[in-house]
Amino acid sequence: MELIVISDPGIIANEASVINLLFEAGMTRFHLRKPNWSSNQCHDLLKEINPVFHPDIALHQHHILADNINTKRLHYTEKHRLACNQEEINSQKQEGFFCSTPVHRLADLPFLNAFNCVFFSPVFNSISKPGYESELKKGFVLEKASPSTSVIALGGIEARNIEQISQMKFDGAAVLGAIWKNPEQAVNIFRQLNTLIMNHK
Repeated sequence: MELIVISDPGIIANEASVINLLFEAGMTRFHLRKPNWSSNQCHDLLKEINPVFHPDIALHQHHILADNINTKRLHYTEKHRLACNQEEINSQKQEGFFCSTPVHRLADLPFLNAFNCVFFSPVFNSISKPGYESELKKGFVLEKASPSTSVIALGGIEARNIEQISQMKFDGAAVLGAIWKNPEQAVNIFRQLNTLIMNHK
């Protein structure tokens, strides 16, 4: 089980400092998701993050920035995924890139085997997107389409429910709202969540 942190889409005070502290607290994967930011804005933020952590950062936008920092992690948004083809993904993987993408329907999972990792959401009612509610039934257990593609739970994950992720047979959890709703407490919240999920490896 792994715990992944996704950036807040907006502007966070001292964001780079918080990200560095999260890595120092044990974060092993960070997804930079700034859909409305320019390439320069994302690059400026990345420059403020300790380069030793760059290999563990996945880029959601401006994949060209991977050439500027030492990362091989690319996230394809649903729109980007639908605009490309499987050959493009396979080519990226052959070049050593680790590719991930989101999905919102369980029926779509078998068609995403080209990706190393898939984020399924919402598993619980979203914290960052009010009204974005889960349709999973009580007692849900994931049936993976491919053992080579990890499936990460996303949406509404916090301390009170993160232990259910293991019972649902997901490979890990990704958090956004739980971390960034109170940036001053981001590191403490991460430590709490990480401890809970590490107990269910």
